[in-house]
Amino acid sequence: MLANDRVTLELRAGEVHALLGENGAGKTTLMNILYGLYRPDSGEILIRGVPTQIHSPRDAIAHGIGMVHQHFKLVFPHTVAENVALGLKRTPFWAPIRVVERKLRELSERYGLPVDPGSRVWELSAGEQQRVEILKALYRGAEILILDEPTSVLTPQEATELFKVLLRMKAEGHVVVFITHKLGEVMEVADRVTVMRRGRAVGTVAVAGTDKAELARMMVGREVVFRLSKGKCMPGEEALLVQDLWARNDRGLHAVRGVSLRVCRGEILGIAGVAGNGQRELVETITGLRRAERGRVVVLGRDLTNRSARAVADVGVAHIPEERLRMGIVPGMAVEDNLILKRHHRPPFSWGPFLRLREVRRFAQESIVGYDIMTPAARAPAKLLSGGNIQKLILARELSGEPGLIVAAHPTYGLDVGATEQVRRYLLGGREKGVGVLLVSEDLEEIMELSDRIAVMFRGEIMGVVPAAEANLEEIGLMMAGERRLAPQP
Repeated sequence: MLANDRVTLELRAGEVHALLGENGAGKTTLMNILYGLYRPDSGEILIRGVPTQIHSPRDAIAHGIGMVHQHFKLVFPHTVAENVALGLKRTPFWAPIRVVERKLRELSERYGLPVDPGSRVWELSAGEQQRVEILKALYRGAEILILDEPTSVLTPQEATELFKVLLRMKAEGHVVVFITHKLGEVMEVADRVTVMRRGRAVGTVAVAGTDKAELARMMVGREVVFRLSKGKCMPGEEALLVQDLWARNDRGLHAVRGVSLRVCRGEILGIAGVAGNGQRELVETITGLRRAERGRVVVLGRDLTNRSARAVADVGVAHIPEERLRMGIVPGMAVEDNLILKRHHRPPFSWGPFLRLREVRRFAQESIVGYDIMTPAARAPAKLLSGGNIQKLILARELSGEPGLIVAAHPTYGLDVGATEQVRRYLLGGREKGVGVLLVSEDLEEIMELSDRIAVMFRGEIMGVVPAAEANLEEIGLMMAGERRLAPQP
């Protein structure tokens, strides 16, 4: 599969240049070529007008190019200074770490990247680890800094601090390449933006002369609807009933504390709340991945408390998990095998103990086309897909069995604007077909837009349930901070 197709990209000193595109558009591949991780089949790289061969990251670093990957490349047991010192050629024989620590403190103050050089990496937050990666690149003299999806692991406050750092670097004449699929970030921090679609550069525009709608159109090749319309809610019979549910987290502490809620067919119940307030444990208890200490889980009229995940799935529950790679797919297995994971033991995919390969491949091809899954081949390992295409694979598998209940945990997290619109359409489509939907999301805009009712969790408890049409952000925010609202459960 062609990842980059005759791409031309020009970077200028003293600018933040955004590289924007859908998941799987080829953004990271292009920057991996510039950083020497991949070799191009054709074309050339010019640095300051001089044709340059980059065979490895060492070559890239020598030419003043640094890259901070989406998944950080740090040695967790080592200190910050030790991580920065790894691979350095010119460090003194006596007390090398002391020299590194001194220069790190200078760089930290200069660019506003506070971090303790003596801290162990495992002790640091995701935002602090990212600062270490940026300092590593600056220590090695990077004049061109590539940041791959830098805000995907940051809180909004940490993202704001990162943007301040980028503006300081720009003022000093650095080039910052900002790989992202988030339109708001592009408009906030970039000077120019190059949009990629299906491996090609669609165009480069000045941010001051464009808007979100135009960039979205360039990204996906069509108009994107930012707010979807939904019909009137016509709730039917009960799809999910949770009564006085208690469950513990991985550390043995109570994470779900007496939760009771109801989801009817033909409605979406949104669960809002700050991450870490029991949402994950609630979803896992409902879907059979975690044991309930007490309480009941009734799905489509059947008591499934503490039944297996297969038993829950066989009743007609679709689960879109929070962690796609760890819980949603088997990375080393083929795309077509991942698509039948939940139904491989039932017709039409099996005949006794044997798989019917013709049916498997027919279903895989239909799913790849129907859900627009960008994959080299149906037999390609699922781990080769981008995050957005892994999510489409999961949706194709979960929604193809005509479920009665969809449990969706952060279904659009990390997705580009086109994929986000598509996922939201699938959820609203299920609602219109009479499917009950339990939607867990930290995106309040998404919760408000899609839900018919909104429940808020805080420290494992439901603070209140309000109709979405009557909800406001101030009230939701107060409940997220722990202020209880006694709202009737219809």
